Amino acid sequence: MMNWKNELGVIRPELGARVKAFFTERVGGVSSGPWGGIDGIMGLNVGSRVGDNSGCVRMNRSIVADLCPAEPRWMTQVHGIAVVNAEEVTDESVQADAQVTTQPGTVCVVQVADCLPVLLADAEGRVVGAVHAGWKSLAGGVIEAAVEAMRAKVPDCKLKTWLGPRIGFDDFEVGSEVAEVFRTKYPDVAGGIKTKDAKFCVNLAAYAKTALNKVGVEDIEDCGLSTFADAERFYSYRRDGEQTGRHAAVIWIEQ
Repeated sequence: MMNWKNELGVIRPELGARVKAFFTERVGGVSSGPWGGIDGIMGLNVGSRVGDNSGCVRMNRSIVADLCPAEPRWMTQVHGIAVVNAEEVTDESVQADAQVTTQPGTVCVVQVADCLPVLLADAEGRVVGAVHAGWKSLAGGVIEAAVEAMRAKVPDCKLKTWLGPRIGFDDFEVGSEVAEVFRTKYPDVAGGIKTKDAKFCVNLAAYAKTALNKVGVEDIEDCGLSTFADAERFYSYRRDGEQTGRHAAVIWIEQ
């Protein structure tokens, strides 16, 4: 019988007292094929809408849940800016792109495979949040909306932020219309856009940092990892197409 615990890859950011967080890598589950690891086996895909076997997804999610105090609050992400209270997410009929909570033991989660995961926590562990920041959500203001929701719960919170693995600057090629959206939304970002082979490349992390700075969040740790560039550790929608897995970015307040 496979001992997945020996293979499970996770990244664990430090976000302050009473806060636990992690990001799952590609290996450590039971999925196979394009949802598997680089060798096509033992993939930890947590996405339920990407074509993977539903039983494998349930097992992979249970593996993730074993690392948490409770089942993560899985929701359906729609590339918008809606923020929900994690404790109100009871199933995937809830559609949003960020979760926040002040309740210890309630586990916030977002899924990504090139989009930028943003984990936020009050330095004293009073409120936490998880954000799915794809380009549409990022340009729409999902990070600002999440920070606003957290401050509504804890007005004096001092937020620390972790930017997780996402598609790298060199590999996120977009058309001129997408580049213009970012130039209009955040006109003063240095190094946010560059040209490559008649295309534009967008730096998701640079724009996320700008969004955070705009709302007064300056304590930011950027892991600097690219999902597109590292097929051994990460899934990538842009690299692999629709049939690929999803990672989990998870955060909670300790009980």
